[in-house]
Amino acid sequence: MAAYLQWRRFVFFDRETVREPSGPDGAGAKPFALPPGISVCDSGRGSLVFGDILCRAGRCQIWFLPRSLQLSSFQAYKLRVTHLYQLKQHSILVSVGEDEEGINPLVKVWNLEKRDGGNPLCTRIFPAIPGNKPTVVSCLTVHENLNFMAIGFADGSVVLTKGDITRDRHSKTQILHEGSYPVTGLAFRQSGKTTHLFVVTTENIQSYMLSVKDYPHLELDTHGCGLRCSSLSDPSQDLQFIVAGNECVYLYQPDERGPCFAFEGQKLIVHWYRGYLIIVSKDRKTSPKSEFAGNEAQNSDKQVLNIYDLCNKFIAYSSIFDDIVDVLAEWGSLYVLTRDGKIHVLQEKDTQTKLEACKFMLFKKNLFEMAINLAKSHHLDSDGLSEIFRQYGDHLYNKGNHDGAIQQYIRTIGKLEPSYVIRKFLDAQRIHNLTAYLQMLHLQSLANADHTTLLLNCYTKLKDSSKLEEFIKTSESEVHFDVETAIKVLRQAGYYSHAVYLAEKHEHHEWYLKIQLEDIKNYQEALHYIGKLPFEQAESNMKRYGKILMHHVPNETTELLKILCTDYHPSGGNEGPGMLEGKKANSEEFIPVFANNSRELKAFLEHMTEVQADSPQGVYDTLLELRLQNWAHEQDEQIKEKLHNEALTLLKSGRFKTVFDKALVLCQMHNFKDGVLYLYEQGKLFQQIMHYHMQNEQYKKVIEVCELYGDQEACLWEQALGYFARKEENCKEYIAAVLKHIENKNLMPPLLVVQTLAHNSTATLSVIKDYLVNKLQKQSRQIEQDEQRIQKYREETTRIRLEIEELKASPKIFQKTKCSICTSALELPSVHFLCGHSFHQHCFESYSESDSECPTCMPENRKVMDMIRAQEQKRDLHDQFQHQLKCSNDGFSVVADYFGRGVFNKLTLITDLPSGKTATTIEAGLQRELLIHTKRST
Repeated sequence: MAAYLQWRRFVFFDRETVREPSGPDGAGAKPFALPPGISVCDSGRGSLVFGDILCRAGRCQIWFLPRSLQLSSFQAYKLRVTHLYQLKQHSILVSVGEDEEGINPLVKVWNLEKRDGGNPLCTRIFPAIPGNKPTVVSCLTVHENLNFMAIGFADGSVVLTKGDITRDRHSKTQILHEGSYPVTGLAFRQSGKTTHLFVVTTENIQSYMLSVKDYPHLELDTHGCGLRCSSLSDPSQDLQFIVAGNECVYLYQPDERGPCFAFEGQKLIVHWYRGYLIIVSKDRKTSPKSEFAGNEAQNSDKQVLNIYDLCNKFIAYSSIFDDIVDVLAEWGSLYVLTRDGKIHVLQEKDTQTKLEACKFMLFKKNLFEMAINLAKSHHLDSDGLSEIFRQYGDHLYNKGNHDGAIQQYIRTIGKLEPSYVIRKFLDAQRIHNLTAYLQMLHLQSLANADHTTLLLNCYTKLKDSSKLEEFIKTSESEVHFDVETAIKVLRQAGYYSHAVYLAEKHEHHEWYLKIQLEDIKNYQEALHYIGKLPFEQAESNMKRYGKILMHHVPNETTELLKILCTDYHPSGGNEGPGMLEGKKANSEEFIPVFANNSRELKAFLEHMTEVQADSPQGVYDTLLELRLQNWAHEQDEQIKEKLHNEALTLLKSGRFKTVFDKALVLCQMHNFKDGVLYLYEQGKLFQQIMHYHMQNEQYKKVIEVCELYGDQEACLWEQALGYFARKEENCKEYIAAVLKHIENKNLMPPLLVVQTLAHNSTATLSVIKDYLVNKLQKQSRQIEQDEQRIQKYREETTRIRLEIEELKASPKIFQKTKCSICTSALELPSVHFLCGHSFHQHCFESYSESDSECPTCMPENRKVMDMIRAQEQKRDLHDQFQHQLKCSNDGFSVVADYFGRGVFNKLTLITDLPSGKTATTIEAGLQRELLIHTKRST
């Protein structure tokens, strides 16, 4: 029946006897001894408090023993101290004692922080007995808030003091309980704002609710306990009231009885300390005596002190003492006072030491559950607990209990390396256990990619689709695995629908499309999915998968590309609210997508050029190339003409100015004649136009080109003449047309024309007869005009010389009557010039730039002087030019240099010619000499 005998016993406390401090000589200290007659005691606020039951010389002391063991005391009563209660949160001590003979106990409240003549200040004194009935005080308790104090009496009554217990005026005393049995224990219980008072007698236990008016009470049990055999537990046991009977120990809530423990033996003292139940009981049976009066140990029987751990159901310490007075808790230890005045200290071992001491025994006996509970109750860190779980799991695994073992290994997650557990359960027969472990590993977000792979492989091996779906179809906030790894594993295992679900849910767009296109072959769904993506992702995925989609769903792909490159909005509204303006991609970047789909490419490019005139240049280039290819390969004449017009229209759209060369190359590659000629014309490449016609021997076109562009580029006629001159065919008609234009424009010297035509065997003298005759006639007429002009200049020169001589030898009469500037009547003072012009002096000064020149004749005179200077300068340049031309190895560069300097710009000079030579003859000779020298140099 003694269930506690089955409880494991440990030694979690070290026992020592308190000794006096060592002396200066270092000799061994003797045991500390209290004064004789100590019968009541308590502890708190850093001291052990004792009360005398024996009066010494008319003085009854209350003693204080601090940690330094320096004992002090003060006189509290004249006869005896019967009860002490030291509050833990306040420096308030409440005592009950007697100052005179008879039954008249007094309650005194001491403030230990205040002094009165060196002693603690007594703030209140009042008689303890209820009414006028003399009775003995049996027990005392005080609430820590100082608002309640309860005193129990031997006649069964309880007096409650409510209010400030330290003052008379602020408190009220009343009889709370009356009964027939002595009160043996009192305890206040505070839960939130509710206050209860437990009252225990020798025969019953009651609970009073003090936070409610009229103090309703409830009888909890019909048996009680002896003095000092009740206590209140701490929150670890939910503040239960503990009552120790001789057969069992009972725990009570304010409204019901709780669990009980079968601890046999006569209980003498009961305390609660840090989660432990402390019971002092008799070591052997003694003669029966009164429960109430006999608990004061008046014999020398041995007593047993047991310390119980009710949560883990083991005895933390057990020892035998001689006649224990009381057990006190202070400074983190237990102090056992014995009747001989000695104090024994029980020091609890540290958690690690306790666990090391008990683990060996528990593990040896496979009591892992007890070890776990013990570790938890002592707040062992997670690493220590994990080690116990591991050893427990290893024990169950070795016994073949794989289900139990995996549960213990699950409790090590976060501390134990997962590979330690995984290796044990890789066998196919244990795959269920491995799956459970991996599931929990993922739930705690501690799994890596390899763990995810392994778990999914377990699901696929077990073909457990329901678990697999439950695993992957968790909400976003509950995802505890690497999604990408899961997708890879599911795809490899052939669970494409599950992989696609994960990819879509977690927006792994690349994996979704890869599985749809490469595995499921659902091109339509993949294209629809791309259309729901945000712009940047839709653009990148179309570049990546566009060729595949174009191959299988060309029309739908083309339509999506048109939208993507013009005004893209996701079909699912993934861009979010406020995105009113669509985005557009660079259409040129998608041209490679249409590598084998020219029809769709043409439709795409034409759409882009229609709706987006500022499309990239590559779009127009590709469209031109595509139209030229279609035109070149088309056999139907009507369609070919239509394609011809489309290509030419595109060329004339003005989009190829910056890529002129590229467009020209495309037209030449496809032999697109009209396009080539149009581009030559736009680029003002007139010589290339003519050469194009020359290559195709289109003589009339050659003449037409010269007529159209000859004014802009005169050398076209010369090239045309050279071209026809090299032809062995009969080109007299075309040569005549060219010569006629050369003659009209005077583009070539006659000698050069003759030399050019000398290379043509079919060009006879009759071809150039008219040209030469007309040229000679023109030169003859020119010579006649020049001779007439020379004669005129000579006559004028003779006249001027005569005028000069006359001015030098004869007087000049000025007969002008009007000013040559203002045409007003001439008045003095006036200015006259030999040229015959006269001026008012003020007019002359206003308009004349020089005092020596006539303002009227000055412009004409300057022209003449400039012409003379130009003639002299040109004469010098001519000599220099001739010298450089003869000495240079590259005569053409010399001529080009002088042309660039403007030396050969047309300028009419009137000079005296040498006899027998005309100006035309000199000019013709110079041109001929230049031509001959240039040919020799080259």
